[in-house]
Amino acid sequence: MSAQLSDYDYDLPRELIARRPLVRREDSRMMVLHRAGQTIEHRQFREVKTFLQPGDLLVLNDTRVLPARQFSDDGVIEFLFLERMGPARWKCLVKPGRKMRVGATAKIDNVALRVDAITPDGERIVALDEDVDLYAGGSMPLPPYIGRPSDENDAARYQTVFAREAGAIAAPTAGLHFTLEILCEIPHTFVSLHVGPGTFLPVRSEKIAEHRMHAERFSISPEAADKINEAHRIIAVGTTTARTLESARRKGEKVLAQQGTSNLFVYPPYHFRAVDVLLTNFHLPRSTLLMLVSAFAGREFLLRAYEEGSREHYRFYSYGDCMLIL
Repeated sequence: MSAQLSDYDYDLPRELIARRPLVRREDSRMMVLHRAGQTIEHRQFREVKTFLQPGDLLVLNDTRVLPARQFSDDGVIEFLFLERMGPARWKCLVKPGRKMRVGATAKIDNVALRVDAITPDGERIVALDEDVDLYAGGSMPLPPYIGRPSDENDAARYQTVFAREAGAIAAPTAGLHFTLEILCEIPHTFVSLHVGPGTFLPVRSEKIAEHRMHAERFSISPEAADKINEAHRIIAVGTTTARTLESARRKGEKVLAQQGTSNLFVYPPYHFRAVDVLLTNFHLPRSTLLMLVSAFAGREFLLRAYEEGSREHYRFYSYGDCMLIL
C-alpha cells in the first residue's frame, strides 16, 4: 500500500504548466487510460463521446467560482474571501499572514477592516466598517502556479459553461473542457460541491492517513439522484464530482438526494462505490487530488501516465489537458 507522501511525488518541467487556456475549450488533448489492460492512448477531448456506452451518465459539478480575490488599497495584502459570516463579517485567507494578526487593519476600496480572530487553520475572521459585497469588485482566484494576475478572459474561462451555483473559490477544472454543444450530445446531470481551500491544503504529514480534509458543502437534487441510480455507468467529471458521489454512497446502495458536507479523503486502497469512469485533469504532486486519482487508476499506472504526459508535452493543471480513466 502506498501510504507515504513521497509515493505521490513526480517531476514536471515548469514549461508544461498551462498558464493560459486554449482558444477553444474543446481543443484540449485527452490521455485515455485503460485500467483493465494497463494501456494508454492519446486522443482529443472532442472525442470523449466515442468512449461512452448506452446507458452511461455524465455527472458534472455545477458550482460557480466566486471572484473572491481582493487586494488592500496599498497593494501589500492579498485577501481570498471564503465565506460571508454575517453583516460586515467575513472569513478569508490572507497573504502575508504575518502582517494580519489579530487587531491588524487594512482598507479595501477605502472600507476599513480589522482582524477579529484567527482560526486553527489560519483563516482570518475580519470585520468591516461597512456591510459591502466584497465579491462585487473581486477577481478570479487563479491558482498560484499560474503565476500571473487574472484578467477579463479568466472571468469567462476559469468558469465552466454550465456553472450555476455560486460558492467555489476554485473551478472544477475537468469541466472546463466542455462546450454546451458537446454537453448536449451526452446524457448528463449535475451535482454541486463548492470547492474550498481544503481541497488544496498541503499534505504535511509523511503518513498520508494522518491528513484531515476540510468539510465542503455539497448538494444532490432528487432529479439528479434518480438519474444516477438508473444509469448503466457513472462518468464523474472531476475529483470534486467523484468525492460528492462517493460521499453520498457511503451509507447505502443508492445515491440519495441530499444537502450536506463532505470531508472524505480518498487515497489508495480506497474502493469506489459510485464512480465507474473518471474524467480529470493532471494534478500537482503530493496533492490530495493526485491521491484520489491514484486510488481510482492505481498509483503505479497513474504515475507512468504522468511520465508519458510529460514526454508527450501535455499541458498540466487547471488550464491544461485531461485524462479519461476507463
